[in-house]
Amino acid sequence: MATGTTSDTQLPDTAQAQRRILIVLVSAQVLSGAGLAAGITVGALLAQDMLGSTSLAGLPSALFTAGSALAAVAVGRLSQARGRRPGLAAGYLTGAIGSIGVIAASVMNNLALLFIALFVYGAGTATNLQARYAGADLATASHRGRAVSTVLVATTLGGVIGPNLAAPTGELARTLGIPYLAGPFLLAAAAYALAALVLAMSLRPDPLLLARELGATEAATTRTTTAPSPVDDSGKGIAAGGLVMALTQLVMVAIMTMTPVHMLDHGHSTAAAGLVIAIHVGAMYLPSPLTGWLVDRYGRLPVAAASGVTLLAAGVLAAAAPGDSMVLLALALALLGLGWNLGLVAGTAIITDTVPLATRAKTQGAVDVSIAVAGATGGMGSGLMVAATSYPVLALAGGVLAVAVVPIAAFTGRGRTV
Repeated sequence: MATGTTSDTQLPDTAQAQRRILIVLVSAQVLSGAGLAAGITVGALLAQDMLGSTSLAGLPSALFTAGSALAAVAVGRLSQARGRRPGLAAGYLTGAIGSIGVIAASVMNNLALLFIALFVYGAGTATNLQARYAGADLATASHRGRAVSTVLVATTLGGVIGPNLAAPTGELARTLGIPYLAGPFLLAAAAYALAALVLAMSLRPDPLLLARELGATEAATTRTTTAPSPVDDSGKGIAAGGLVMALTQLVMVAIMTMTPVHMLDHGHSTAAAGLVIAIHVGAMYLPSPLTGWLVDRYGRLPVAAASGVTLLAAGVLAAAAPGDSMVLLALALALLGLGWNLGLVAGTAIITDTVPLATRAKTQGAVDVSIAVAGATGGMGSGLMVAATSYPVLALAGGVLAVAVVPIAAFTGRGRTV
């Protein structure tokens, strides 16, 4: 009886805390989305300009995704030890420092500094993804998909606005004596710094620390009143969730990275490339509420399988689209973003279902390393593949590779109901 009374008095407080936490996370994600989009939009173009070679145009994406791998471990470990607030704030601040380094490198035309700065800039990307776990810390199993999606969808506003500011920030950079293509990194530095400030000042209570405090009483209630997790604790769930997210990340980054280069090679403007990337980023995050509902309603694994099919459609369309067709390329990139979203939300829910609270943040950080490594592989390999073959070959190969998500989901779901 005492336990029931304690639970009854705690649940309203937990629900109120969850609402406040989601509001703060949403505010920070709007800002960080703008910072994230800057590197996506002009990173490859800046490298192509400074290197004078298309074959290494995927290097910036590879560098900041590789940097995000290290940052994912650091943010995960700091969050495990101190809570989500210091972990996420430190990650965004590091991303801001990296943005400033990119600007300095472009001014000095220093390739070594550019590569180092892009690596550091990747911390913002890792932190943007890690924030989705914070949204799920206090969520019940039946609402985790929607909690994750609420945090992800907030990235849409900044992610859509950011690429469309590529041209205005480029002009601002010129007036300041900074190379045009480094302009969006001015926005990234400010956006990441503000996101860090919002989290440092307002993410109270800390969702992970509060979840631990409530865990002792809530765990006993949950074990006796809720259905088993859709994924068992044998490690199979961690492997499945990680593979789904890593594979979708690799395909998405590879095709996305080379699309602006492909468009400029076919006579499109930087503003047009920015608009297509804005549509892509919007599709990466805007469907999140629907995806979260689908994950909670129909299960993690069916939605994961749907991501592979959607990415295949994106790759086929990007390969078939004429280079001068902005509409078809935009549609292909929208499907690419949607496929990534389906995989990320489903994979995140699988991981959160599987990982015990005691080691949650550290394990989630380790899982995100595989996502970052996959992104780095896709980014670096994309430029080399386009130089050796063509953009359509890259797009088609990426779509075919993404279909591997379907058997992964089928194998994981064999013998269980999801």
